[in-house]
Amino acid sequence: MQDFLCSMSDSNTTDFTNPSTFILLGIPGLEAAHVWISIPFCTMYIIAVLGNFTILFIMKMEPSLHGPMYYFLCMLTVTDLVLSTSTLPKMLSIFWFNSREIDFSACLTQMYFIHCFSVMESGIFVAMALDRYVAICDPLRHSSILTNPVVAKIGLAVVLRGSILVLPYPFLARQWPYCRTNIIPHSYCEHIAMVKLACAVIRISNYYGLFVAIFVTGLDVFFITMSYIQILMAIFSLPTKDARLKTFGTCSSHLCAILAFYIPALFSFLTHRFGHTMPLHLHILIANLYLLVPPMLNPIIYGVRNKEIRGRLLRLFSHKRT
Repeated sequence: MQDFLCSMSDSNTTDFTNPSTFILLGIPGLEAAHVWISIPFCTMYIIAVLGNFTILFIMKMEPSLHGPMYYFLCMLTVTDLVLSTSTLPKMLSIFWFNSREIDFSACLTQMYFIHCFSVMESGIFVAMALDRYVAICDPLRHSSILTNPVVAKIGLAVVLRGSILVLPYPFLARQWPYCRTNIIPHSYCEHIAMVKLACAVIRISNYYGLFVAIFVTGLDVFFITMSYIQILMAIFSLPTKDARLKTFGTCSSHLCAILAFYIPALFSFLTHRFGHTMPLHLHILIANLYLLVPPMLNPIIYGVRNKEIRGRLLRLFSHKRT
């Protein structure tokens, strides 16, 4: 693989200070298996699109689902759709048609969308944890605390945080001179994978990317943990086991979705920063699954675990059969 990159670098001796295109290699080392890898990837994407659109349709059609928790779930489904769609179509074109070129500006745009909506998704999980905290710890004031204007402000704050924090990524990446090669050993325009191609000291991009990852993940996980400590204390103070199980069941969907998002994200981050001995193709596969698994699993989790959505879904299918 290194010989391939070196030979490509030698053949591209022109100045790439402002490259018009980048070349995405897909999954380096597994080029022969690209078509086979595309089958599970495409299946996951189809499930993600159909599942998230189904959740959006059900929540639009069912008035009883017009509440804070479901508004946050709408934000989550839209984020998942954007996150998966920003990577999968181009990835499949690499796997199926060997279409590896991507315009420089398109690469920067894809990078921004991936990281921006990842930060947004993390923020939405914090908002959902807040909703569960208020619903369980102060149920009588839930409707007066989380009013529609408050939910809209929380949603706006989540969007602005993601948009502003990630905005320096493409601006920093654009300013670096790319005079070595324009070949990205990845299946999408990931921030660090792209700026590593620069023939300059990219300490600012490295440190800022590390700051965003630690700041967002650390802060969000802290708030979610604090919320669930209070939630568990409230649950264990309930008088009967049935009441405790029923109350905890209202959080199960959210907890499963959190685990589906943060575990692959943490694993991908750790392998990228510290897993230097890990084979490159394994790291790229993990990075791809991080963007594919949560959008696929979230509609399944909420469709199966949430009683209201599950009931509406069953009524919808039974009505169609009738």
